[in-house]
Amino acid sequence: MGRLSLRAAVPSTGSADRALWTVLSRLREDVHVTTPERASALSRILPGIIGLLGSKRMFASADRTMRRAREQLVRPQSFAPPRSLERHVDVSIRHENGWPIYTVGPRTGASSRRAVYIHGGAWINEISSFHWRLIADFAASTGTEITVPIYPLVPRAEATAENVVGVIADLAASIVARVGGRNVVLLGDSAGGTIALSVAHLLRDRGVPSPRDVVLISPVIDMRFTDPEIYRIEPSDPWLDVPGPRAAGERWRGDLDITDSRVSPAFGPLGGLGRISLFTGTRDITHADAITLERKAAEEEHPLDVHRAPGMIHVYPLLPIPEGAAAREAIRQVLRRDAPID
Repeated sequence: MGRLSLRAAVPSTGSADRALWTVLSRLREDVHVTTPERASALSRILPGIIGLLGSKRMFASADRTMRRAREQLVRPQSFAPPRSLERHVDVSIRHENGWPIYTVGPRTGASSRRAVYIHGGAWINEISSFHWRLIADFAASTGTEITVPIYPLVPRAEATAENVVGVIADLAASIVARVGGRNVVLLGDSAGGTIALSVAHLLRDRGVPSPRDVVLISPVIDMRFTDPEIYRIEPSDPWLDVPGPRAAGERWRGDLDITDSRVSPAFGPLGGLGRISLFTGTRDITHADAITLERKAAEEEHPLDVHRAPGMIHVYPLLPIPEGAAAREAIRQVLRRDAPID
């Protein structure tokens, strides 16, 4: 099956999603899968659009961020995928440990390729239609069956790194047991990237065969938020600020030390993990952690593919811009990658 167009579905979750998607769809240029030599026109106006949505103002305040999190206990966000996705992929749901677990698979028949996608949202926001379109695209275009856990969010009592990372590690281990680690990829964006790398550490520490690849989109890897580079980048980041994510992260870590690799995967060794692919934009405060991970991988001689996009914002591979399209094609290539031969 060909790639699922990211224009195909109208978002069904979140007014901010709908507003952003409406504007981008009207302005969108032709998409090519090669990285542009210079920033596209659409990506240059994107920071202004993001700024109008008000996320930065919320994240600039710990109180506003946690108030938003508490409001969502009363009015939970929908996590259901858009109905239109089922025109392109097979979607099913089951429940384990009280969590909804979705499976999104190609309609082209059985495949040994498996992936676990862990969505972002600063530990307080539910999976969005942007995530669902990305997941459906990858399933349809690469023949990969993708498992999507809907994990609890801060400030719920069960929304802790110890609980969530442990449960997702159990889920990933069961998939590895069925098809082998060489047929499994872990993927995550933003907070989901943090969780994905923590899960990879925990699987290794448990003696589970490591997933072949770990794909990280704009992850936080050091939850202390003390790197001076963060504060150099912050004025140019139209989306994120430090106080909100740091407050949510404090709730997320629960009783664990902030340097526990289930909280801050920067503090776990990379040895024994699969190859890591890292996607990062330079107008994103999490780019500071990308630099940290790049240095760490070099020091530990661990395979790491860095896709650095100058001028791009947080989680740009999820967005319908040319630079996002190039990143998505690179991720498709990871998902299609053959298992190594011993």
